[in-house]
Amino acid sequence: MLDKPSLTLKRRIAAPPATVFRAWTDPKKIAGWFGPDLDAVVSATADPRVGGRYRIIFKGADGEEHNVGGVYREVEENRKLVFTWGWITMPERESLVTVTLKEDGGGTLLTLLHEKFFDEPARDRHEAGWAKALEKLDRYCTREKQEV
Repeated sequence: MLDKPSLTLKRRIAAPPATVFRAWTDPKKIAGWFGPDLDAVVSATADPRVGGRYRIIFKGADGEEHNVGGVYREVEENRKLVFTWGWITMPERESLVTVTLKEDGGGTLLTLLHEKFFDEPARDRHEAGWAKALEKLDRYCTREKQEV
């Protein structure tokens, strides 16, 4: 069997790892940045512990609602998150996301690995979405850092 498609994105964020980690694990903070483009989070829940679950529902600029969730497999505070990723409309296509955070001169080097995609078109759609979401995350964390 062939390996399933995956993607890796890296981004330097001008905020410390603790700020970035909270943006990924605090539902109120998730609502401040999650989703590509002009998407708005309708609701977010997160229980960031091994075996805990998360769910994020967001609405796109076109009004379409998207519902994604999964289970945390690894949680290393301020360093690493590993969680399953599944759209409520396609639970059979569950994939896996690993987010690693490394201190980088007062900022954070974030690496996002999303693997086990159903096919290459799914990977390509997620790559575009994650790239835009990480831009929003960077802006959000920079604002959070300034407010502290």
